[in-house]
Amino acid sequence: MRLDLSALTRDARTVDAEEAEQAGVLVPVIEREGAHYVLFTERADHMPTHAGEMSFPGGGREADDADLTETALREAREEVGIDPESVDLLGRLDDVPGPYGHVVRPVVGRVPDRDYRPTSAEVAQVVVLPVTALVEPTNYTTEERSHPDRGTARLPFFRVDGHTVWGLTGFILQELLAATTDWTPPEQ
Repeated sequence: MRLDLSALTRDARTVDAEEAEQAGVLVPVIEREGAHYVLFTERADHMPTHAGEMSFPGGGREADDADLTETALREAREEVGIDPESVDLLGRLDDVPGPYGHVVRPVVGRVPDRDYRPTSAEVAQVVVLPVTALVEPTNYTTEERSHPDRGTARLPFFRVDGHTVWGLTGFILQELLAATTDWTPPEQ
């Protein structure tokens, strides 16, 4: 299945984040054998937050970063060796407020189809999942989760090939698929 990547040229929602910690993530799209795939990282088990979880390459904005796109590209280089010059930036998705007061800006880019490996101790492995499997209704569920300070929310879960994409990464993936395919989340 192919994504309609031209849909990403729209204006994305920006969250006013002057007081919040800002982060940028790269949503890497790979073209392989006439289909699209999405690249994820699995966070290392020793990480103090989100250990073992699936995520997009990215992290917190540093003082030297010109903007959050540069943050996303820098982090993708540091975590999985994606050369920023090799990324065809396609657009961005809506900013996503995190449960701990931070705001994440997802930047979508086409990256070369090659073997990606972790280049940081933060990453246990690189996982590339086919869009065809991500939009399969049987691979999608939602669960209600509670946060002591933020209340209850319904979180998306994508389960493909033994990997689970959920939480903030799940919300970003859900928006990508809704914006670039005819997929809509199945009713739960």
